Amino acid sequence: MTLPSPPALFDDSPAARKREQWGWYFYDWANSAFPTTVLTVFLGPYLITIAETAAGGGQYVDVIGFDVRPGAYFSFVVGVAAILQIVFMPMAGALADHTGRKKELMGFFALLGALATVCFWFVSDGRYILGGALFLVANVGFACAFVIYNSFLPEIATPDERDKVSGMGWGFGYLGGGLLLAVHLVLFLQAESFGLDSGTAVRIALSSAGLWWGGFTIIPLLRLRNRHALAPRSESAGQAIGGTFRQLGRTAAGLRAYPLTLAFLVGYLLYNDGVQTVISFSATFAEKELQLGKTVQIGAILMVQFVAFFGALLLSWLASRVGAKRVVLGALVAWTIVVTIAYFLPAGSALAFYALGFAIAIVMGGTQALSRSLFSHVIPKGKEAEYYSLYEISDKGSTFLGSFTLGMAFQMSGSYRLAIISLIAFFVLGGAILAAVNLPKAIRAAGNEPPGKL
Repeated sequence: MTLPSPPALFDDSPAARKREQWGWYFYDWANSAFPTTVLTVFLGPYLITIAETAAGGGQYVDVIGFDVRPGAYFSFVVGVAAILQIVFMPMAGALADHTGRKKELMGFFALLGALATVCFWFVSDGRYILGGALFLVANVGFACAFVIYNSFLPEIATPDERDKVSGMGWGFGYLGGGLLLAVHLVLFLQAESFGLDSGTAVRIALSSAGLWWGGFTIIPLLRLRNRHALAPRSESAGQAIGGTFRQLGRTAAGLRAYPLTLAFLVGYLLYNDGVQTVISFSATFAEKELQLGKTVQIGAILMVQFVAFFGALLLSWLASRVGAKRVVLGALVAWTIVVTIAYFLPAGSALAFYALGFAIAIVMGGTQALSRSLFSHVIPKGKEAEYYSLYEISDKGSTFLGSFTLGMAFQMSGSYRLAIISLIAFFVLGGAILAAVNLPKAIRAAGNEPPGKL
């Protein structure tokens, strides 16, 4: 069925694109409240405490008929969330491309996730099941909205602009998430002076992260525009879903026609798995191996958020001079050096840990932002959301590889130092695959023209 064209041509002048780009940046600003405040700092420990309260001194709590240790409950929920992301992200991407209503679908998933996050206010008095269910909804909403958000990049930026625009987006995300987290940490650390107990302070932090996410999402929804032909509104939900699954099947099968795009994804899966595992493992490494307290860990988290803003901009600037691929490969060398240095850090050295965190912050945002912009060049037009769903699966759905490797290394050695240095393999292998990919050839194979610098 041939879909009707949009009723009017869009103004794609530089000024109009700039307006959309600024709206696009604000979604990174908005949604970063979820990974920083909710995922990184507050929800895990709080949900485990709620489960321990519900256990009443017992060893287990009931989770849909299974006996689960309270301390393992949040890990179990995160695992289920990863599976749901793998299922729903490709569906959301295909639905966005099939219907042409990318902006509306991004808004739906974002506001659904934000609403679920606001409802963390009601998670108290042993309601660990409610907390887990809300996290699943919020996490799926976050992932699906982010897939569609990423797919706007090739539409709002020319090939030569994408490194800068992607870097600005990541930078705004770190800045927004860091500002809100700073407020929440003051609230938590000074709870008694505000007349609050720690549990109430955490609930305020969690629910206000949802308000931040949902409130600032309005800005991109007002500025972003649908460009592709819209499916007729007379199309039933069943027809839209059926068309979505058919399109998703065609995308998966069609990926074989783009072997260099597939190679890029495999390389990204490997080196990004190393990046994500280092980030998620850093607090455990600081506490268990370096014997550093919560104050040092919290300070390092805040520093990383704000330094990463400038790091993303710096690496984007370097990419405009020497090419994004070279900068990403250089960043992977830096990640390898950082992990190697971490192996030799002496226990109790807060200053050395801050220095390492500073180095990570410089390369972290740039690695992610430039990988996102590089991928935008090697996907065919009109299928941006579908292909970015595959990209996000590599980003979020496959982090078990690094975690499994790290866990096995610790299981066999009993050393967190040997465990963290095992992640070097991900940076080396992923970087080698990226280096081997002929990007100009991959871009032309996808029907695009290479930018001036790669």
